[in-house]
Amino acid sequence: MPRTTGGVTHARKRKRVLKRASGFVASPGKQYRSAREFIARADRYAYRDRRQKKRHFRTLWITRLSAACRQRGISYSRLIPALIEAGIELNRKMLSELAIADPAAFDAVIELAKPHLYKPAA
Repeated sequence: MPRTTGGVTHARKRKRVLKRASGFVASPGKQYRSAREFIARADRYAYRDRRQKKRHFRTLWITRLSAACRQRGISYSRLIPALIEAGIELNRKMLSELAIADPAAFDAVIELAKPHLYKPAA
């Protein structure tokens, strides 16, 4: 029985790797071996950054909320417990969107939370 070389399969594999590396500059975009290495690194970064993206967006929403709260004379760190106490279950993303897109609705949410604000003992 003749020996099978798997040439078609290997060519298909190389083609798939080089297609993924098509945007890379110089040899990683043209040569199989360096393309394979660069794709492995790209995959590691993609995996890591899918998780970091969630962190970055939460930070952005909190920053926006903090700025919107300061404009209304309240701090973010006092607003969140007040919202929980008032039973308002809006997440930070939605609150941030309200603060930007519909300031009147955000003001209404803050008014609902105001009676539940923590007042430090003087």
